[in-house]
Amino acid sequence: MGTERKKIMLVDDNITNLTVGKSALIDRYDVFTLPSGEKLFKLLEKVIPDMILLDVEMPEMNGYEVIKILKKQEKFAQIPVIFLTAKSDDGSELQGLSLGAIDYITKPFSPALLVKRIEVHLLVESQRKELKAYNTNLQQMVKDKTQEVVGLQNAILKTVAELVESRDSITGGHIERTRAYLQILIWAMKRQGVYQDEISSWDEDIFLQSSQLHDVGKIAIKDSILFKQGKLTDEEFTEMKKHTTFGVQVIEKIGESTSEKAFLEHAKIMAGTHHEKWNGSGYPLGLREMAIPLQGRLMAIVDVYDALLSVRPYKKALSQEEAVQIIEHKSEGHFDPAITAVFLTTVHEFASVVRP
Repeated sequence: MGTERKKIMLVDDNITNLTVGKSALIDRYDVFTLPSGEKLFKLLEKVIPDMILLDVEMPEMNGYEVIKILKKQEKFAQIPVIFLTAKSDDGSELQGLSLGAIDYITKPFSPALLVKRIEVHLLVESQRKELKAYNTNLQQMVKDKTQEVVGLQNAILKTVAELVESRDSITGGHIERTRAYLQILIWAMKRQGVYQDEISSWDEDIFLQSSQLHDVGKIAIKDSILFKQGKLTDEEFTEMKKHTTFGVQVIEKIGESTSEKAFLEHAKIMAGTHHEKWNGSGYPLGLREMAIPLQGRLMAIVDVYDALLSVRPYKKALSQEEAVQIIEHKSEGHFDPAITAVFLTTVHEFASVVRP
């Protein structure tokens, strides 16, 4: 017997959007097209879908009003909702995410991108449900089951990280490489006695797994900015910088679905502080020196190192030597000087990390 097809409800008052959306999804999913929020709630009395694709701007009852009602009703609250909208301002996107939507797709959408987003989100939701089931029964599990829970947590981190990279194709492999760099760096710091006590107090595996979510806030950045072929304008860069605060919000949202929140603490810190600078000129909070959490100071240097070695629409990839020189010269202003000193002793190990 084949696997049961997932059910998707597509709600939009525009018949063209309903037709295009159904055409893109019908080969993979059972698709229900609905012209209004009222029709959606009538169908929900009979069918519970695996996901709802919800237009924002609809007459009588808009998408925001619909999701508020959904989230207040226990039997509907956990249904994943993705907003479809022609709006392009970040305020609307943030409002939707704050109300409980898991993603925002701008219309007109690419059918291939729509399918990919849904596929990844359904995988995340499936693993979230499995994780919640394990956590509910955790006290009844024997010790040999504990590793399965850890593995499932790691799978969620990896899946969410892959979602970020599926949106930001120019940074393919960035998440895995920064994780490898972090491991090299903290091992060297422990050997050299730099911040040794604090690092040794961490569960190293959890710290490294959590680093995969440092850029998760990019899922809330508009496609027009994320995929721009060229350098961002000042206004666009201001929007891009918001991925740090969006990241914190996303990780907190993930934490609401599990009683095991400890493994997300490192992730939240790194997402929110990896663009802070030692001299206080970074963002989003303008923290300086030791006020920046150690996790953020570590991620800052490996994140910049990987970016320098990577091709971007507005720059070529630098050589290993050029990247090291830039980091060394910025050590007093951008990076923690003590961490920079350790980094400079490990550059040969950093160079061994495989790049595509």
